[in-house]
Amino acid sequence: MNKIVEWSEIGPLFRDGMSILFGGFMGVGTPLGLVAALHESKASRLTLIGNDTAAPTTGVGPLVASGQASKVIVSHIGTNPMTGRKMIAGEIEVDLVPQGTLIERIRCGGSGLGGVLTPTGVGTVVEEGKQKLTVNGRDYLLELPLRADIAIIKAKRADRAGNLVYERAARNFNPIIAMAADLVIAEVEEVVEIGEIDPDMVMTPAALVDKVVLSKEL
Repeated sequence: MNKIVEWSEIGPLFRDGMSILFGGFMGVGTPLGLVAALHESKASRLTLIGNDTAAPTTGVGPLVASGQASKVIVSHIGTNPMTGRKMIAGEIEVDLVPQGTLIERIRCGGSGLGGVLTPTGVGTVVEEGKQKLTVNGRDYLLELPLRADIAIIKAKRADRAGNLVYERAARNFNPIIAMAADLVIAEVEEVVEIGEIDPDMVMTPAALVDKVVLSKEL
């Protein structure tokens, strides 16, 4: 099955009110073409879920700057002053989640689990409104799974079936995020024929990927 699609097919997939999982760490490994397509779609009231909001003009920063994102669930916003200003002004909701907890919640969402127990946040404001359990004499918070309507991820290479290979640190959270959405779109730098990728090198299998687009110059 050929999962390679044209960019013209991507924009109509985005709608108001959607939740979007995105790959990347401070913009590295974020699919900038898909972010641009989201921006061009004018979809609003988006919930963005990923590691950070990068900077105003990189990563998912343009979606924050444009006002299309009404909520972000991230581990930090320190590199994007625009996110901080909008949060203080009440223009965007920011849910800060410790990085390890965030990715484990996404992993749970992708694996069909009911949540993850973590000691992080016990005894702080983080535990407010959350269930606390004691296991072997130690307190843990139950953190619930995270899923999204769409995941946008970035890979180095794909074959036409949708098997993906990432490049070094740009891999980051992309493989986990690819597990936790109803629709997964991958932006790649290179497309090869089926069979050209060594199966041992596949980092995200085709079964998790719905559509693949070839990166273009922005």
